Amino acid sequence: MTELWLIRHGETTWSADGRHTGVSDIPLTDRGRERAKRLRGLLAGTKFGAVFTSPRQRARETCQIAGYGDVAVVDEDLQEWNYGEAEGKTTNDMRAIYGPQWSVWTSPLVNGETLEHVGERVDAVIARSLAAVPGEEAVALFAHAHVLRILAARWIGLPPGAGALFSLETGSASVLGFERETRVICKWDL
Repeated sequence: MTELWLIRHGETTWSADGRHTGVSDIPLTDRGRERAKRLRGLLAGTKFGAVFTSPRQRARETCQIAGYGDVAVVDEDLQEWNYGEAEGKTTNDMRAIYGPQWSVWTSPLVNGETLEHVGERVDAVIARSLAAVPGEEAVALFAHAHVLRILAARWIGLPPGAGALFSLETGSASVLGFERETRVICKWDL
């Protein structure tokens, strides 16, 4: 059955600093490019029936370095969560403003996107991914930490906020698939 390979982009200066990076188009660092090269080896031998990427340059460059830039289709729904006023700020920055309980997962994002809307976007990505390949072909999705964590939660039938339960490193790959007819997480954060 179909597998969805979730590939998080390599490191950026903002991801290294723990800043929320949604709509900002931040390039990879040299370390991020090295992680993308590692992904190329990790993905070698996997035949993808379809490859989709976020429109942000950090995801597109990771996809290119990993060897799939020529076949990737940009999918706007794979772009990272729009964090609104939290864009470019760390969790500690936001807690200094709103108090120690602030969390991207549970607090409103002023001028940003709701968690529920991100969940709707990833549901559409899942549907398009499954429709793009017949039978047992794999699909590669090059994107960002939070959107991929939410996608994993939705894949296994959890609400979007359950994405908070998954940690995802830069330059990593994870595999979603099936055990018989049940959607499962096969491998995580490779």
